[in-house]
Amino acid sequence: MPSPLVPVAPAPRRWDFFCRVIDNHGDLGVDLRLARELAQRGHAVRLWCDDLSALGWMQPAPVPGLDCRPWAASESADPAEVVLETFGCELPPAYLQRMAQARVAPTWINLEYLSAEPYVERSHGLRSPQFSGPGAGLQKWFFYPGFTPRTGGLPRETGLLQARAAHDGAAWLTERGWAPEPGERVLMLFAYPHAPLRALLDALPGRWLLLLCPGDAQTRVPALLRPGQRCLTLPYLSQQDFDRLLWSCDLNLVRGEDSFVRAQWAAAPMLWHIYHQDDGAHGPKLRAWLDLAWAGAPAALRQSWQALALAWNGLGPWNEEARRALHQLPEAARQQRRWRDELAQQAPLAEQLCGFVARKHGISG
Repeated sequence: MPSPLVPVAPAPRRWDFFCRVIDNHGDLGVDLRLARELAQRGHAVRLWCDDLSALGWMQPAPVPGLDCRPWAASESADPAEVVLETFGCELPPAYLQRMAQARVAPTWINLEYLSAEPYVERSHGLRSPQFSGPGAGLQKWFFYPGFTPRTGGLPRETGLLQARAAHDGAAWLTERGWAPEPGERVLMLFAYPHAPLRALLDALPGRWLLLLCPGDAQTRVPALLRPGQRCLTLPYLSQQDFDRLLWSCDLNLVRGEDSFVRAQWAAAPMLWHIYHQDDGAHGPKLRAWLDLAWAGAPAALRQSWQALALAWNGLGPWNEEARRALHQLPEAARQQRRWRDELAQQAPLAEQLCGFVARKHGISG
């Protein structure tokens, strides 16, 4: 009897993804990458979303097998074989009722947010019987992406690492008019409005070109630049070009979940600006990831980069140890490559989902 978490060979299926846009289209970004990967593996995928406006720049060209539809239209749709409720968005009641009435119950999966905290391994793959409401009689399964073998892995499309290895960052930046001047390092900045930009700019050593993603930083940073620093404001980029941007920079500052994962595949020095939560839950979440990502690094390097990450997130001081990390970019890049190679040992999220569904389909009701 195979382990419930070991991937098995999948059969092509019909999938319905449900997504609500919460903040800057990050949830849609995660769903779109996963849905696109499943479609490219031969599955038929419908992505139901309450705000599809970002598709114009996030995915300019249609993808065979992937049909993106407005959320409201799902009210009259027949359920697919697999239903992915992403990030607790809650399915439309009428759609859920038809799931419960289906001759063969769809496999209903709640795809959770990414975390490195210990509860993820304990909760991954658990079921939740539905005893009331329009979905009464169904089973919902919890599926957790993650960084360890006892989780569902990370989104990683076929050929990603090979494309990263073949990428010429200098040429790509030059083609777009974003090339650094001689002696400049390149920093990509994508952060929440409360980011401590003054402290960051004060701490950057040497000459820097800052590439500012759309958002608050595009209006705040120009007035805060120090001598030896300049900036360019970037347009919205497709997901493929956003990946190439990350591959081309010396330091990536990212936020949310999609860019956080893509920065790890880029294997360049990075800082994660985690979403602030009023109850302080973001602190343990950030520290749990730092403990994994910097495990095995030399102690001094690990301590300085963890100090910098805490300072960037308002969880620690901008002291000498935090500022020292920005003088250690080559050493940090080696650690990021080691961490990327460790993550690549796991099966990708799409593959693990397919295997999970192959074992669970038809037993959800």
